[in-house]
Amino acid sequence: MYDLGIIGAGPAGYVAAERAGAAGLKVVLFDERKLGGVCLNEGCIPTKTILYSAKMIDNAKEAAKYGVLIDQVSFDFSKIMQRKNKVVTKLVAGIAAAMKRFGVDFINSRAKISGKKDQNIIISADNKEFLCKNILISTGSESFIPPIKGLEREKILTNREILELEVVPKSLIIIGGGVIGMEFGSFFNSLGTQVSIIEMMDEILPGIDRELSSMLRKEYEKKGITFYLNSKVVEIQNEKIIFEKEGISQNIEAEKILMSVGRRPITKDLGLEVLGIELDRNAIKIDAQCRTNIPNVYAAGDVKGFAMLAHTASREGEVVVNNIMGIKDKMTYHANPGVVYTNPELSSVGITEDEAKKKGIEVIAATFPMAFSGRFVAENEGKNGVIKMVVGKKYHEILGVHILGNPSSEIISAATIAVEMQLRLDDIKTTIFPHPTVGELLKEIAYSFSH
Repeated sequence: MYDLGIIGAGPAGYVAAERAGAAGLKVVLFDERKLGGVCLNEGCIPTKTILYSAKMIDNAKEAAKYGVLIDQVSFDFSKIMQRKNKVVTKLVAGIAAAMKRFGVDFINSRAKISGKKDQNIIISADNKEFLCKNILISTGSESFIPPIKGLEREKILTNREILELEVVPKSLIIIGGGVIGMEFGSFFNSLGTQVSIIEMMDEILPGIDRELSSMLRKEYEKKGITFYLNSKVVEIQNEKIIFEKEGISQNIEAEKILMSVGRRPITKDLGLEVLGIELDRNAIKIDAQCRTNIPNVYAAGDVKGFAMLAHTASREGEVVVNNIMGIKDKMTYHANPGVVYTNPELSSVGITEDEAKKKGIEVIAATFPMAFSGRFVAENEGKNGVIKMVVGKKYHEILGVHILGNPSSEIISAATIAVEMQLRLDDIKTTIFPHPTVGELLKEIAYSFSH
């Protein structure tokens, strides 16, 4: 008998297992794949590893600006990919060690719900049955492949296959200008690939501050990426993409095609119907405590169909464990940060001005150049960035922070605390920030509202 059975060992599952095991619960964790899920094996970690290599290439090319002379910049693609594999292997081993340390039983097999016994739930895996008082479904998501004429699955790449390439493609078409598309576009652009990005919407990175998304797109247009906005792919003919833009048919060709139009929850063949777990389309419905409609059954991570981010999944896993242990806890999503790890990075937390207007929230916003930071100027020769803050009009509580520029991925954590705790401008003004840092801009922009 287990206190908690977890199906899916991604950021929601393994974090929940860790927290529950550390608290003394008896836990069993199932996954037919490696520990870490998509994030660790096919997403967050491998992509950030190769993107760092790309950033090193970019820095080497620009080294002369900083008085460092490099005669010729070259790279070894096989070593970049080998290092990616080494990092993933190391981190997977770390999670395995944590599972062992906290007494979690890991069953490396496909699992499904097979029934109930009294108030307990039966999970079947590896030709055995496991009786669990509570279960967490955290099976994640998979790449969505739209029904496009002529699309043959084996001829297109997803985030999984593109990470296994052995040769740098001379040209690459990316269908979808979201986070995944932009990050892979950035990586291959740095390696010299001719990149084209096709996006259905009128701007890349839908949902992120429009002004900053536009600035990032223009930055990459200067670097050589071609963008086709307001464009719908209608057919694929071998390496040729046929798309419509404003009613006019166009086509482009490339050596490789990457599909990155979104992801969908994995809920098939899990035995959800055995318990009558309620779905919203293909996603599991949950409440603020991550509970499904069935007692003692929880869901967390991408399988719920929204806020599909690794760090969100981990926090949901913690909420599940706390509620199982009788500790009151619930999810809030108003301070859910996101980062686009391009070069420069684009980071965001909270609402944008446009979202505030749509929701009828009265706000004021300020925009501040990152060049006001001495540290930024010292480390970003000839470049600029922007930080934007959105605050409530009446009480000046911080509702959103959006940053384009390096290293925004590190600054956004402080901004997330401000949004989560609903700090006001005065709280930021009276806080001491280290100098010189780029993070000081949070204080500088707070003062800009009073002018």
